[in-house]
Amino acid sequence: LVALDEVLEQLEPRQRQVVELRFFGGLEEKDIAEALDVSERTVRRDWVKARAWLYRALYPQQTS
Repeated sequence: LVALDEVLEQLEPRQRQVVELRFFGGLEEKDIAEALDVSERTVRRDWVKARAWLYRALYPQQTS
C-alpha cells in the first residue's frame, strides 16, 4: 500500500481523484463525473491514462 500511495501522489490531481473514487470508492464513471463536475468521457480518459501509468510505475520490469 505504501508503494501505491507514493505512485498515486505522482499522478495529476484529477487523475488521482478518479482512481481513488473508482478503485477505493467503488463509484461508476457517471458518478465520478458528477462529483468532479467533468464529462464522463474525461473521467474515462483519466482512468485509462492513470491505470496505464500506475501499471508501468508498479511493474516496471513487465513493461520493457
